[in-house]
Amino acid sequence: MAMKTSTPSAGPADLKKLLQSLRFVAETGHIMLFDQRMLLVHGFSLATLRAELIERLGYEMARSLFTRLGYQQGLEDHRRMREAFPDTVDAAVALGPRLRDMEGYQLNRMLELHFDEERGEFYGQFHWENSWEAEAHLKQHGMSATPVCWTDVGYATAFATSAFGKPVLARELQCVAMGHPHCHVVMQPIDAWGRDADDDLSFLQVEDFVDPPRRRQADAGRSATIPIEKVSPLQQELVGASAAFNTVIHMLRRVAQTDATVLFLGESGVGKERFSRTLHEIGPRAKAPFISVNCAAIPQDLVEAELFGVERGAFTGATASRPGRFERAHAGTLFLDEISSLPLPAQGKLLRALQEREVERVGGTQLRKVDVRVVAASNEDLREAVRQGRFRADLYFRLNVFTIRIPPLRERREDIPLLFNVFVERFSRRFDKRIAGISRQALDALWQHDWPGNVRELENMVERAVILADDGKVIDLHHLFAHGEGIKPPSHSPMDGVLDASDESAVLVDRLLDLGHTLADIESSALSAALRRHRGKLAPAARQLGLGRGQMQYKTAKLRLEGSKRSEPEPTEITSPTQRAATAARKRRTR
Repeated sequence: MAMKTSTPSAGPADLKKLLQSLRFVAETGHIMLFDQRMLLVHGFSLATLRAELIERLGYEMARSLFTRLGYQQGLEDHRRMREAFPDTVDAAVALGPRLRDMEGYQLNRMLELHFDEERGEFYGQFHWENSWEAEAHLKQHGMSATPVCWTDVGYATAFATSAFGKPVLARELQCVAMGHPHCHVVMQPIDAWGRDADDDLSFLQVEDFVDPPRRRQADAGRSATIPIEKVSPLQQELVGASAAFNTVIHMLRRVAQTDATVLFLGESGVGKERFSRTLHEIGPRAKAPFISVNCAAIPQDLVEAELFGVERGAFTGATASRPGRFERAHAGTLFLDEISSLPLPAQGKLLRALQEREVERVGGTQLRKVDVRVVAASNEDLREAVRQGRFRADLYFRLNVFTIRIPPLRERREDIPLLFNVFVERFSRRFDKRIAGISRQALDALWQHDWPGNVRELENMVERAVILADDGKVIDLHHLFAHGEGIKPPSHSPMDGVLDASDESAVLVDRLLDLGHTLADIESSALSAALRRHRGKLAPAARQLGLGRGQMQYKTAKLRLEGSKRSEPEPTEITSPTQRAATAARKRRTR
């Protein structure tokens, strides 16, 4: 295949800057690439681990694990690449393959790379040479019938997805482990691949945990991701490649086939009800009702009637008997959202219903047996609510059988491009629009945003953006942040008599310089102050200083090293009594 000129390009200065970003700091035991800590890992030991995981987990599970590992690496590398080359999008894209070469995974030979943000076009072809994964597979398992460079496929997919702002899939079409002379990879947006890429995408979706057990047994030994049209819209939204997301999925799988009570904890908007519905759909009660109750939305005087039912004439307005949510959920799942909002009397009756598996309607005398799996959720710390006397301790311990914490979106930023694409596709269909992609400025803003509203905030933001964006165009910054979310308010002008942040900083720095402080002194003071403010916790201190966690770790380690050197006693010279007397006299004169 003839070599073609790539659209994105990087000059010699960019390549030199990339090479200089790798630093070895023997004094502190750090290897730093940009501001992230790296490790020199023995290739043979990683190959041994890979072989053992294939043996223990199976081919498909090991493939999924290593692909996700590469995906996380690719997202993180591109984020730092964008920070290092903020004004040169082409360089950040074109240097991605060179960065992977530096990390020792393989040698990239670019055949073609075309990137057009405005038209929403991305296409790339590469040859991978000297792939460590292909070599390891050949040594451990011999010739393969399918491509095996899973880690690098995940890396390329993530790096391109982060650069393009829309999910891109890298597919290995030829592999050295299959007997080909080189590994040949093609990258393009997921929708350009069509249904042919479903198997490759399984590691980004909910995989086989949404499959009914009989399907899993029939499909043993190969990918068990069910066709997308057979998956509910709810399950299609459960996508992610982050370690935090996959931890939740792993726990969900474990508890799904049991009847244990599950407690979901997490901030508002993280998707607790979506995970609860999925827990119901993949469990043995899937054909029975799923009844959801928002405890915070029920008036306190009606809570018991809503949960346990009411008999005719029990109170004014009760003109007919009706079952409560427990009875309606019989044989199925009852989801109690915002359970901390329940009043204490209702908590006591709920505890009895859970323990005895029977309810009594308001105004009634008959006990009714119910077979219900209870799933609860809260966006606050129930232990603290117990300490404050707002929540019964015995009810808490009854609910706290199997607790799953759903991480906020800011702790799983790797999943933002995937979720973004899911929502764009949904709202594009609803509003009959075609969205080409997302602009670089908008994607950077999504990465930097703190997401106080989590996935729900992202969903609402994308819906608004699709409405505002022109048909066939990309989503831009002003479409997403139309109401100023995440945008810092303008600083006051000195004309108003108030110094803005930059002016205050300048005054402070001038004072420190007047006192004879060096740049190292100022930096160490800032590091120490941030660590004191956050009680020694690196992550919040790093955020306040605008540093990455790895960079903060490196700087604080260096600071401790320098401090220990300063605290060491100076070497004592051997002197005669006459010399010591002369030294003492000089000191007295200087006083």
